[in-house]
Amino acid sequence: MFLTSSGQARSGLLWALRHVRRASGAPARDPRFAALEDSDLQFFDSVLGAGGVVTDPHSLQPFNEDWLGKYKGSTRVALKPKTTEQAAAILRHCNSRRLAVVPQGGNTGLVGGSVPVYDEVVVSTVCMNKVLSFDTVSGTLTAQAGCILEALDSHVAGHGYCMPLDLGAKGSCQIGGNVSTNAGGLRLLRYGSLHGSVLGLEAVLPGGEVLDLLTTLRKDNTGYDLKQLFIGAEGTLGLVTAVAIQCPPRPLAVNVAYLAVPTFAVAQQVLVAAKRQLGEVLSAFEFLDRESLAITLRHLPGTKDPLPGCQAPIFLVVETSGSSAAHDSDKLERFLEGVMEEGLVLDGVLAQDSAQVQQVWQLREGITTALRHRGAVYKYDVSLPISQMYALVEEMRTRLTTALPHLAGSSGGAGSGGGGGGDGSDDDGPPIRVAGYGHLGDGNLHLNISVPGYSKEICEQIEPYVYEWTAQHRGSVSAEHGLGLMKAGCIGYSKPPAAVAVMRQIKAALDPHGIMNPYKVLPPEL
Repeated sequence: MFLTSSGQARSGLLWALRHVRRASGAPARDPRFAALEDSDLQFFDSVLGAGGVVTDPHSLQPFNEDWLGKYKGSTRVALKPKTTEQAAAILRHCNSRRLAVVPQGGNTGLVGGSVPVYDEVVVSTVCMNKVLSFDTVSGTLTAQAGCILEALDSHVAGHGYCMPLDLGAKGSCQIGGNVSTNAGGLRLLRYGSLHGSVLGLEAVLPGGEVLDLLTTLRKDNTGYDLKQLFIGAEGTLGLVTAVAIQCPPRPLAVNVAYLAVPTFAVAQQVLVAAKRQLGEVLSAFEFLDRESLAITLRHLPGTKDPLPGCQAPIFLVVETSGSSAAHDSDKLERFLEGVMEEGLVLDGVLAQDSAQVQQVWQLREGITTALRHRGAVYKYDVSLPISQMYALVEEMRTRLTTALPHLAGSSGGAGSGGGGGGDGSDDDGPPIRVAGYGHLGDGNLHLNISVPGYSKEICEQIEPYVYEWTAQHRGSVSAEHGLGLMKAGCIGYSKPPAAVAVMRQIKAALDPHGIMNPYKVLPPEL
Protein backbone atom coordinates (compact mmCIF):
# COMPACT_ATOMS: atom_id res chain seq x y z
CA MET A 1 0.00 0.00 0.00
CA PHE A 2 1.28 3.47 -0.85
CA LEU A 3 1.33 6.21 1.77
CA THR A 4 2.02 9.87 1.14
CA SER A 5 3.98 12.22 3.34
CA SER A 6 0.99 14.46 3.96
CA GLY A 7 -1.05 13.47 7.00
CA GLN A 8 -4.28 14.72 5.43
CA ALA A 9 -3.60 12.84 2.20
CA ARG A 10 -2.69 9.73 4.19
CA SER A 11 -5.93 9.78 6.19
CA GLY A 12 -7.91 10.32 2.99
CA LEU A 13 -6.19 7.37 1.34
CA LEU A 14 -6.78 5.07 4.29
CA TRP A 15 -10.41 6.19 4.31
CA ALA A 16 -10.57 5.28 0.63
CA LEU A 17 -9.19 1.81 1.26
CA ARG A 18 -11.94 1.14 3.77
CA HIS A 19 -14.48 2.08 1.13
CA VAL A 20 -13.04 0.21 -1.85
CA ARG A 21 -15.58 -1.64 -3.93
CA ARG A 22 -14.32 -4.16 -6.43
CA ALA A 23 -15.54 -4.05 -10.02
CA SER A 24 -16.74 -7.63 -9.67
CA GLY A 25 -18.98 -6.83 -6.70
CA ALA A 26 -21.94 -4.62 -5.85
CA PRO A 27 -23.69 -3.50 -2.69
CA ALA A 28 -26.79 -5.34 -1.54
CA ARG A 29 -30.11 -4.17 -2.97
CA ASP A 30 -31.40 -1.22 -0.96
CA PRO A 31 -34.49 -2.42 0.96
CA ARG A 32 -35.99 1.09 0.78
CA PHE A 33 -36.84 0.56 -2.87
CA ALA A 34 -40.15 -0.96 -3.92
CA ALA A 35 -40.61 -3.68 -6.52
CA LEU A 36 -42.35 -2.95 -9.80
CA GLU A 37 -46.04 -3.85 -9.90
CA ASP A 38 -48.60 -4.18 -12.69
CA SER A 39 -50.23 -0.93 -11.56
CA ASP A 40 -46.92 0.85 -12.26
CA LEU A 41 -46.82 -0.52 -15.78
CA GLN A 42 -50.40 0.61 -16.34
CA PHE A 43 -49.46 4.12 -15.22
CA PHE A 44 -46.43 4.20 -17.51
CA ASP A 45 -48.60 3.04 -20.41
CA SER A 46 -51.05 5.86 -19.74
CA VAL A 47 -48.24 8.43 -19.85
CA LEU A 48 -46.15 7.13 -22.76
CA GLY A 49 -48.59 5.25 -24.96
CA ALA A 50 -47.69 2.68 -27.59
CA GLY A 51 -43.98 1.95 -27.95
CA GLY A 52 -42.98 3.95 -24.92
CA VAL A 53 -42.92 1.05 -22.46
CA VAL A 54 -40.59 -1.91 -23.09
CA THR A 55 -41.23 -5.08 -21.08
CA ASP A 56 -40.29 -7.92 -23.43
CA PRO A 57 -37.28 -9.73 -21.89
CA HIS A 58 -35.44 -9.98 -25.21
CA SER A 59 -35.98 -6.29 -26.00
CA LEU A 60 -34.80 -5.36 -22.51
CA GLN A 61 -31.42 -7.04 -22.94
CA PRO A 62 -29.62 -3.97 -24.40
CA PHE A 63 -31.01 -1.82 -21.57
CA ASN A 64 -29.80 -4.30 -18.95
CA GLU A 65 -26.23 -4.76 -20.16
CA ASP A 66 -23.36 -2.42 -20.91
CA TRP A 67 -21.63 -2.70 -24.27
CA LEU A 68 -18.57 -4.35 -22.71
CA GLY A 69 -20.73 -7.15 -21.31
CA LYS A 70 -19.25 -6.51 -17.88
CA TYR A 71 -22.25 -5.07 -16.02
CA LYS A 72 -25.68 -6.67 -16.16
CA GLY A 73 -28.92 -5.74 -14.44
CA SER A 74 -32.42 -7.21 -14.38
CA THR A 75 -34.87 -4.39 -14.99
CA ARG A 76 -38.39 -5.40 -15.91
CA VAL A 77 -39.16 -2.20 -17.78
CA ALA A 78 -37.48 0.46 -19.90
CA LEU A 79 -39.34 3.72 -20.47
CA LYS A 80 -38.84 5.99 -23.49
CA PRO A 81 -40.33 9.45 -22.93
CA LYS A 82 -40.44 11.90 -25.81
CA THR A 83 -41.02 15.08 -23.83
CA THR A 84 -39.86 16.69 -20.61
CA GLU A 85 -43.44 16.53 -19.32
CA GLN A 86 -43.52 12.77 -19.78
CA ALA A 87 -40.17 12.38 -18.05
CA ALA A 88 -41.43 14.50 -15.15
CA ALA A 89 -44.55 12.36 -14.76
CA ILE A 90 -42.41 9.21 -14.70
CA LEU A 91 -40.05 10.48 -12.02
CA ARG A 92 -42.88 11.90 -9.94
CA HIS A 93 -44.53 8.48 -9.90
CA CYS A 94 -41.31 6.59 -9.21
CA ASN A 95 -40.45 8.94 -6.37
CA SER A 96 -43.85 8.50 -4.74
CA ARG A 97 -43.61 4.72 -5.11
CA ARG A 98 -39.91 4.56 -4.11
CA LEU A 99 -39.01 2.90 -7.40
CA ALA A 100 -35.30 3.28 -8.15
CA VAL A 101 -34.46 4.79 -11.54
CA VAL A 102 -31.48 4.53 -13.91
CA PRO A 103 -31.25 7.31 -16.54
CA GLN A 104 -29.80 5.89 -19.74
CA GLY A 105 -28.55 7.60 -22.89
CA GLY A 106 -26.56 5.76 -25.55
CA ASN A 107 -25.28 3.26 -22.96
CA THR A 108 -21.70 3.67 -24.15
CA GLY A 109 -20.26 4.15 -20.66
CA LEU A 110 -17.37 2.08 -19.38
CA VAL A 111 -17.90 2.07 -15.60
CA GLY A 112 -21.36 0.54 -15.19
CA GLY A 113 -23.06 3.87 -14.62
CA SER A 114 -25.83 3.57 -17.19
CA VAL A 115 -27.25 0.10 -16.52
CA PRO A 116 -29.30 -1.16 -13.58
CA VAL A 117 -27.60 -3.04 -10.78
CA TYR A 118 -30.80 -4.85 -9.81
CA ASP A 119 -34.35 -4.15 -10.97
CA GLU A 120 -34.25 -0.36 -11.26
CA VAL A 121 -36.56 1.27 -13.80
CA VAL A 122 -34.59 2.36 -16.87
CA VAL A 123 -35.57 5.77 -18.26
CA SER A 124 -34.05 6.02 -21.72
CA THR A 125 -33.72 9.36 -23.53
CA VAL A 126 -33.49 7.67 -26.93
CA CYS A 127 -36.76 9.25 -28.13
CA MET A 128 -35.86 12.73 -26.90
CA ASN A 129 -33.91 13.41 -30.07
CA LYS A 130 -34.98 16.78 -31.40
CA VAL A 131 -32.80 19.80 -32.13
CA LEU A 132 -34.69 22.66 -30.48
CA SER A 133 -32.78 25.62 -31.90
CA PHE A 134 -29.48 26.81 -33.32
CA ASP A 135 -28.28 30.41 -33.37
CA THR A 136 -26.10 30.87 -36.44
CA VAL A 137 -24.60 34.09 -35.10
CA SER A 138 -23.54 33.00 -31.62
CA GLY A 139 -23.14 29.29 -32.42
CA THR A 140 -25.35 28.17 -29.53
CA LEU A 141 -27.15 24.85 -29.98
CA THR A 142 -30.13 23.76 -27.91
CA ALA A 143 -31.14 20.11 -28.19
CA GLN A 144 -32.95 17.37 -26.34
CA ALA A 145 -30.77 15.00 -24.34
CA GLY A 146 -31.22 12.00 -26.64
CA CYS A 147 -29.64 13.58 -29.72
CA ILE A 148 -26.68 11.57 -31.03
CA LEU A 149 -23.40 13.48 -30.83
CA GLU A 150 -22.45 12.76 -34.44
CA ALA A 151 -25.89 13.83 -35.68
CA LEU A 152 -25.56 17.12 -33.82
CA ASP A 153 -22.13 17.68 -35.32
CA SER A 154 -23.58 17.12 -38.79
CA HIS A 155 -26.43 19.52 -38.02
CA VAL A 156 -24.20 22.40 -36.97
CA ALA A 157 -21.70 21.63 -39.74
CA GLY A 158 -24.23 22.93 -42.22
CA HIS A 159 -23.92 26.32 -40.52
CA GLY A 160 -20.12 26.33 -40.30
CA TYR A 161 -19.78 25.10 -36.71
CA CYS A 162 -18.73 21.94 -34.91
CA MET A 163 -19.45 20.29 -31.58
CA PRO A 164 -16.84 21.10 -28.91
CA LEU A 165 -16.26 17.43 -28.09
CA ASP A 166 -15.39 14.42 -30.21
CA LEU A 167 -15.54 10.86 -28.92
CA GLY A 168 -14.85 7.45 -30.37
CA ALA A 169 -18.48 6.56 -29.57
CA LYS A 170 -19.86 9.65 -31.31
CA GLY A 171 -22.05 7.54 -33.59
CA SER A 172 -24.11 6.20 -30.67
CA CYS A 173 -23.51 8.32 -27.56
CA GLN A 174 -26.09 10.97 -26.68
CA ILE A 175 -25.48 14.57 -25.68
CA GLY A 176 -27.39 14.17 -22.41
CA GLY A 177 -25.15 11.27 -21.43
CA ASN A 178 -22.07 13.24 -22.51
CA VAL A 179 -23.07 16.07 -20.20
CA SER A 180 -24.10 13.77 -17.36
CA THR A 181 -20.67 12.11 -17.41
CA ASN A 182 -18.72 15.27 -18.30
CA ALA A 183 -17.22 13.40 -21.25
CA GLY A 184 -13.83 14.68 -22.37
CA GLY A 185 -12.69 13.21 -25.65
CA LEU A 186 -10.09 13.88 -28.26
CA ARG A 187 -10.20 17.67 -28.46
CA LEU A 188 -10.47 18.79 -24.85
CA LEU A 189 -6.98 20.21 -25.37
CA ARG A 190 -8.47 22.70 -27.84
CA TYR A 191 -12.02 23.34 -26.62
CA GLY A 192 -11.91 22.58 -22.89
CA SER A 193 -14.38 20.56 -20.83
CA LEU A 194 -18.16 20.61 -20.88
CA HIS A 195 -18.14 22.61 -17.66
CA GLY A 196 -17.15 25.51 -19.92
CA SER A 197 -19.01 24.62 -23.13
CA VAL A 198 -22.44 23.92 -21.63
CA LEU A 199 -24.31 27.22 -21.31
CA GLY A 200 -27.49 25.80 -19.84
CA LEU A 201 -29.52 22.67 -19.31
CA GLU A 202 -32.92 21.39 -18.33
CA ALA A 203 -33.25 18.64 -15.76
CA VAL A 204 -36.10 16.81 -14.10
CA LEU A 205 -35.53 16.42 -10.37
CA PRO A 206 -36.40 13.14 -8.62
CA GLY A 207 -39.71 14.51 -7.36
CA GLY A 208 -40.80 15.46 -10.87
CA GLU A 209 -40.00 19.18 -10.68
CA VAL A 210 -38.55 20.60 -13.89
CA LEU A 211 -35.44 22.72 -13.34
CA ASP A 212 -35.30 25.03 -16.35
CA LEU A 213 -31.75 26.35 -16.64
CA LEU A 214 -31.79 26.24 -20.42
CA THR A 215 -30.19 29.64 -21.01
CA THR A 216 -27.95 30.34 -23.99
CA LEU A 217 -26.27 33.35 -22.39
CA ARG A 218 -22.48 33.45 -22.24
CA LYS A 219 -22.70 35.61 -19.13
CA ASP A 220 -25.14 35.06 -16.27
CA ASN A 221 -23.80 35.92 -12.83
CA THR A 222 -27.02 35.56 -10.84
CA GLY A 223 -26.68 33.24 -7.88
CA TYR A 224 -25.32 29.72 -7.82
CA ASP A 225 -24.46 28.12 -11.16
CA LEU A 226 -26.71 25.11 -10.58
CA LYS A 227 -26.16 23.54 -13.98
CA GLN A 228 -22.65 22.59 -12.92
CA LEU A 229 -24.12 20.16 -10.36
CA PHE A 230 -25.58 18.04 -13.13
CA ILE A 231 -22.49 18.03 -15.36
CA GLY A 232 -20.66 14.89 -14.31
CA ALA A 233 -23.27 13.80 -11.72
CA GLU A 234 -24.03 10.67 -13.79
CA GLY A 235 -27.78 10.95 -13.33
CA THR A 236 -27.64 10.73 -9.54
CA LEU A 237 -29.25 14.14 -8.97
CA GLY A 238 -31.83 14.21 -11.75
CA LEU A 239 -32.51 13.44 -15.39
CA VAL A 240 -30.96 15.84 -17.92
CA THR A 241 -33.59 16.35 -20.64
CA ALA A 242 -32.11 19.17 -22.76
CA VAL A 243 -28.79 20.96 -23.21
CA ALA A 244 -27.65 24.34 -24.52
CA ILE A 245 -24.05 24.20 -25.69
CA GLN A 246 -21.58 26.61 -27.25
CA CYS A 247 -20.30 25.37 -30.62
CA PRO A 248 -17.00 26.72 -32.01
CA PRO A 249 -16.51 27.61 -35.67
CA ARG A 250 -15.77 24.56 -37.78
CA PRO A 251 -12.09 24.43 -38.85
CA LEU A 252 -11.53 25.03 -42.54
CA ALA A 253 -8.16 23.29 -42.53
CA VAL A 254 -7.26 20.10 -40.66
CA ASN A 255 -3.85 18.41 -40.68
CA VAL A 256 -2.88 15.17 -38.96
CA ALA A 257 0.60 13.77 -38.39
CA TYR A 258 1.40 10.28 -37.08
CA LEU A 259 4.80 10.15 -35.42
CA ALA A 260 7.02 7.47 -33.89
CA VAL A 261 9.18 8.35 -30.87
CA PRO A 262 11.77 6.30 -28.98
CA THR A 263 10.46 6.79 -25.43
CA PHE A 264 7.59 8.32 -23.51
CA ALA A 265 10.00 10.90 -22.11
CA VAL A 266 10.72 12.04 -25.67
CA ALA A 267 6.97 12.14 -26.37
CA GLN A 268 6.72 14.78 -23.64
CA GLN A 269 9.42 16.84 -25.34
CA VAL A 270 7.48 16.68 -28.59
CA LEU A 271 4.36 17.86 -26.74
CA VAL A 272 6.20 20.87 -25.34
CA ALA A 273 7.48 21.72 -28.82
CA ALA A 274 3.99 21.35 -30.28
CA LYS A 275 2.42 23.69 -27.74
CA ARG A 276 5.11 26.29 -28.32
CA GLN A 277 5.30 26.10 -32.11
CA LEU A 278 1.75 25.18 -33.11
CA GLY A 279 0.04 27.31 -30.48
CA GLU A 280 -3.55 28.20 -31.30
CA VAL A 281 -3.94 25.64 -34.12
CA LEU A 282 -3.01 22.59 -32.00
CA SER A 283 -6.29 20.70 -31.53
CA ALA A 284 -5.26 17.18 -30.43
CA PHE A 285 -2.18 15.44 -29.11
CA GLU A 286 -2.74 11.72 -28.56
CA PHE A 287 -0.46 8.78 -27.84
CA LEU A 288 -0.67 5.03 -28.18
CA ASP A 289 1.89 2.39 -27.32
CA ARG A 290 3.00 -0.55 -29.41
CA GLU A 291 0.74 -2.90 -27.49
CA SER A 292 -2.31 -0.79 -28.39
CA LEU A 293 -1.20 -0.69 -32.02
CA ALA A 294 -0.64 -4.45 -32.19
CA ILE A 295 -4.04 -5.29 -30.72
CA THR A 296 -5.86 -2.83 -32.98
CA LEU A 297 -4.18 -4.01 -36.18
CA ARG A 298 -5.04 -7.60 -35.36
CA HIS A 299 -8.57 -7.24 -34.01
CA LEU A 300 -10.11 -4.30 -35.86
CA PRO A 301 -10.75 -5.05 -39.55
CA GLY A 302 -9.86 -2.29 -41.96
CA THR A 303 -7.14 -0.64 -39.89
CA LYS A 304 -3.74 -0.07 -41.43
CA ASP A 305 -0.36 0.69 -39.92
CA PRO A 306 0.63 4.22 -41.03
CA LEU A 307 4.31 3.32 -40.48
CA PRO A 308 4.62 -0.35 -41.45
CA GLY A 309 7.82 -1.91 -40.20
CA CYS A 310 8.51 0.80 -37.63
CA GLN A 311 9.25 -0.83 -34.26
CA ALA A 312 9.03 2.29 -32.09
CA PRO A 313 7.45 1.77 -28.64
CA ILE A 314 5.36 4.97 -28.64
CA PHE A 315 3.33 6.66 -31.38
CA LEU A 316 1.76 10.13 -31.46
CA VAL A 317 -1.21 11.60 -33.29
CA VAL A 318 -0.84 15.36 -33.67
CA GLU A 319 -3.70 17.37 -35.16
CA THR A 320 -3.93 21.02 -36.12
CA SER A 321 -7.12 22.81 -37.14
CA GLY A 322 -7.65 26.38 -38.16
CA SER A 323 -8.98 28.77 -40.77
CA SER A 324 -6.05 28.92 -43.20
CA ALA A 325 -4.66 25.82 -44.88
CA ALA A 326 -1.45 27.56 -45.97
CA HIS A 327 -0.79 29.09 -42.55
CA ASP A 328 -1.48 25.87 -40.64
CA SER A 329 0.50 23.67 -43.02
CA ASP A 330 3.48 25.99 -42.79
CA LYS A 331 3.43 25.91 -38.98
CA LEU A 332 3.08 22.14 -38.91
CA GLU A 333 5.87 21.58 -41.41
CA ARG A 334 8.23 23.83 -39.43
CA PHE A 335 7.33 21.95 -36.26
CA LEU A 336 7.93 18.56 -37.88
CA GLU A 337 11.23 19.67 -39.37
CA GLY A 338 12.35 20.87 -35.96
CA VAL A 339 11.52 17.72 -33.98
CA MET A 340 13.01 15.53 -36.73
CA GLU A 341 16.25 17.52 -36.82
CA GLU A 342 16.54 17.29 -33.03
CA GLY A 343 16.22 13.52 -33.24
CA LEU A 344 13.02 13.45 -31.19
CA VAL A 345 10.99 11.72 -33.89
CA LEU A 346 12.18 8.44 -35.41
CA ASP A 347 9.71 8.40 -38.29
CA GLY A 348 6.45 9.97 -39.25
CA VAL A 349 3.80 10.49 -41.87
CA LEU A 350 1.69 13.54 -42.65
CA ALA A 351 -1.82 12.70 -43.91
CA GLN A 352 -2.16 13.97 -47.47
CA ASP A 353 -5.93 13.96 -47.78
CA SER A 354 -9.14 13.41 -45.81
CA ALA A 355 -9.01 9.65 -46.39
CA GLN A 356 -5.59 9.42 -44.77
CA VAL A 357 -6.73 11.65 -41.91
CA GLN A 358 -9.64 9.28 -41.33
CA GLN A 359 -7.30 6.29 -41.48
CA VAL A 360 -5.10 7.67 -38.70
CA TRP A 361 -8.06 8.55 -36.50
CA GLN A 362 -9.67 5.17 -37.15
CA LEU A 363 -6.55 3.58 -35.70
CA ARG A 364 -6.54 5.76 -32.59
CA GLU A 365 -10.30 5.71 -31.97
CA GLY A 366 -10.59 2.01 -32.74
CA ILE A 367 -8.38 0.82 -29.88
CA THR A 368 -11.32 0.43 -27.48
CA THR A 369 -13.32 -1.62 -29.98
CA ALA A 370 -10.30 -3.77 -30.84
CA LEU A 371 -9.71 -4.54 -27.17
CA ARG A 372 -13.34 -5.58 -26.83
CA HIS A 373 -13.02 -7.87 -29.85
CA ARG A 374 -10.00 -9.55 -28.27
CA GLY A 375 -11.91 -10.47 -25.12
CA ALA A 376 -12.57 -9.14 -21.64
CA VAL A 377 -10.95 -5.86 -20.62
CA TYR A 378 -10.17 -4.19 -17.32
CA LYS A 379 -10.32 -0.49 -18.22
CA TYR A 380 -8.94 2.37 -16.14
CA ASP A 381 -9.30 6.03 -17.01
CA VAL A 382 -7.02 8.15 -14.83
CA SER A 383 -5.55 11.62 -14.77
CA LEU A 384 -1.90 11.91 -13.81
CA PRO A 385 0.94 14.41 -14.04
CA ILE A 386 2.07 13.95 -17.63
CA SER A 387 5.55 12.89 -16.55
CA GLN A 388 4.07 9.95 -14.63
CA MET A 389 1.45 8.75 -17.12
CA TYR A 390 3.24 5.88 -18.77
CA ALA A 391 5.03 4.71 -15.63
CA LEU A 392 1.74 3.24 -14.45
CA VAL A 393 1.47 1.18 -17.64
CA GLU A 394 5.00 -0.14 -17.26
CA GLU A 395 4.60 -0.96 -13.59
CA MET A 396 1.30 -2.73 -14.18
CA ARG A 397 2.88 -4.75 -16.96
CA THR A 398 5.74 -5.78 -14.67
CA ARG A 399 3.39 -6.53 -11.78
CA LEU A 400 1.19 -8.87 -13.82
CA THR A 401 4.14 -10.59 -15.48
CA THR A 402 5.66 -11.29 -12.06
CA ALA A 403 2.44 -12.40 -10.37
CA LEU A 404 0.89 -14.29 -13.30
CA PRO A 405 3.76 -15.41 -15.56
CA HIS A 406 1.64 -18.21 -17.05
CA LEU A 407 -0.84 -15.60 -18.32
CA ALA A 408 1.10 -12.36 -18.79
CA GLY A 409 4.56 -13.54 -19.84
CA SER A 410 6.58 -11.30 -22.12
CA SER A 411 4.54 -9.61 -24.80
CA GLY A 412 7.24 -7.60 -26.50
CA GLY A 413 5.21 -4.48 -25.85
CA ALA A 414 6.22 -0.85 -25.56
CA GLY A 415 8.51 -1.51 -22.65
CA SER A 416 10.79 -3.71 -24.72
CA GLY A 417 10.24 -2.28 -28.18
CA GLY A 418 9.38 -5.71 -29.56
CA GLY A 419 6.80 -6.65 -32.15
CA GLY A 420 3.91 -8.19 -30.22
CA GLY A 421 1.92 -8.53 -33.42
CA GLY A 422 2.35 -4.86 -34.38
CA ASP A 423 3.97 -5.97 -37.61
CA GLY A 424 0.71 -7.51 -38.78
CA SER A 425 1.75 -11.07 -37.89
CA ASP A 426 -0.60 -13.65 -36.43
CA ASP A 427 1.03 -13.49 -33.02
CA ASP A 428 -1.59 -12.26 -30.54
CA GLY A 429 0.83 -12.28 -27.61
CA PRO A 430 0.20 -13.77 -24.17
CA PRO A 431 -3.36 -14.10 -22.77
CA ILE A 432 -2.90 -10.95 -20.66
CA ARG A 433 -1.74 -7.82 -22.44
CA VAL A 434 -1.35 -4.37 -20.90
CA ALA A 435 -1.99 -1.49 -23.27
CA GLY A 436 -1.68 2.25 -22.68
CA TYR A 437 -3.01 5.11 -24.77
CA GLY A 438 -4.80 8.38 -24.23
CA HIS A 439 -4.87 12.13 -24.33
CA LEU A 440 -1.27 13.12 -23.70
CA GLY A 441 -2.08 16.80 -24.07
CA ASP A 442 -4.30 16.83 -20.96
CA GLY A 443 -2.72 14.05 -18.86
CA ASN A 444 -5.47 11.46 -19.36
CA LEU A 445 -4.25 7.86 -19.49
CA HIS A 446 -6.40 4.94 -20.63
CA LEU A 447 -4.86 1.88 -19.01
CA ASN A 448 -6.29 -1.35 -20.43
CA ILE A 449 -5.61 -4.90 -19.29
CA SER A 450 -6.84 -7.29 -21.98
CA VAL A 451 -7.62 -10.72 -20.49
CA PRO A 452 -9.24 -14.02 -21.54
CA GLY A 453 -12.05 -13.47 -19.03
CA TYR A 454 -12.87 -11.61 -15.84
CA SER A 455 -11.56 -13.39 -12.75
CA LYS A 456 -10.91 -12.72 -9.08
CA GLU A 457 -7.28 -13.79 -9.48
CA ILE A 458 -6.55 -11.16 -12.11
CA CYS A 459 -8.68 -8.44 -10.54
CA GLU A 460 -6.89 -8.75 -7.20
CA GLN A 461 -3.57 -8.05 -8.91
CA ILE A 462 -4.99 -4.89 -10.50
CA GLU A 463 -7.23 -3.44 -7.80
CA PRO A 464 -6.77 -1.60 -5.56
CA TYR A 465 -3.13 -1.28 -6.75
CA VAL A 466 -4.03 0.94 -9.71
CA TYR A 467 -5.98 3.30 -7.43
CA GLU A 468 -3.26 3.36 -4.78
CA TRP A 469 -0.63 4.15 -7.40
CA THR A 470 -2.77 6.94 -8.84
CA ALA A 471 -3.39 8.43 -5.40
CA GLN A 472 0.30 8.29 -4.51
CA HIS A 473 1.08 10.33 -7.62
CA ARG A 474 -1.70 12.83 -6.84
CA GLY A 475 -3.84 11.79 -9.77
CA SER A 476 -7.56 11.23 -10.23
CA VAL A 477 -9.09 7.75 -10.47
CA SER A 478 -11.53 9.06 -13.07
CA ALA A 479 -10.46 11.49 -15.77
CA GLU A 480 -13.48 11.39 -18.10
CA HIS A 481 -15.41 8.11 -17.79
CA GLY A 482 -16.98 8.90 -14.42
CA LEU A 483 -17.24 6.68 -11.35
CA GLY A 484 -20.40 4.68 -12.04
CA LEU A 485 -20.65 1.41 -10.17
CA MET A 486 -17.07 0.39 -10.85
CA LYS A 487 -15.40 3.23 -8.94
CA ALA A 488 -18.09 4.46 -6.53
CA GLY A 489 -16.18 2.96 -3.64
CA CYS A 490 -12.94 4.55 -4.82
CA ILE A 491 -13.85 8.24 -4.74
CA GLY A 492 -11.77 8.64 -1.58
CA TYR A 493 -8.58 8.09 -3.53
CA SER A 494 -9.18 11.45 -5.23
CA LYS A 495 -11.44 13.39 -2.87
CA PRO A 496 -11.09 13.95 0.90
CA PRO A 497 -13.82 12.79 3.31
CA ALA A 498 -15.07 16.36 3.81
CA ALA A 499 -15.71 16.74 0.08
CA VAL A 500 -17.58 13.44 -0.10
CA ALA A 501 -19.67 14.49 2.90
CA VAL A 502 -20.72 17.68 1.08
CA MET A 503 -21.61 15.59 -1.99
CA ARG A 504 -23.83 13.43 0.20
CA GLN A 505 -25.59 16.52 1.51
CA ILE A 506 -26.27 17.73 -2.05
CA LYS A 507 -27.57 14.28 -3.00
CA ALA A 508 -29.85 14.18 0.05
CA ALA A 509 -31.20 17.67 -0.66
CA LEU A 510 -32.12 16.96 -4.29
CA ASP A 511 -32.94 13.24 -3.99
CA PRO A 512 -34.06 12.59 -0.39
CA HIS A 513 -35.34 9.11 -1.19
CA GLY A 514 -32.20 8.19 -3.14
CA ILE A 515 -34.05 6.85 -6.18
CA MET A 516 -31.78 8.34 -8.87
CA ASN A 517 -29.14 5.93 -10.15
CA PRO A 518 -28.49 4.27 -6.78
CA TYR A 519 -25.24 2.45 -5.96
CA LYS A 520 -23.33 4.78 -8.30
CA VAL A 521 -20.78 7.62 -7.82
CA LEU A 522 -20.86 7.74 -4.00
CA PRO A 523 -19.82 4.83 -1.76
CA PRO A 524 -22.48 3.28 0.48
CA GLU A 525 -22.68 4.76 3.95
CA LEU A 526 -21.38 2.40 6.59
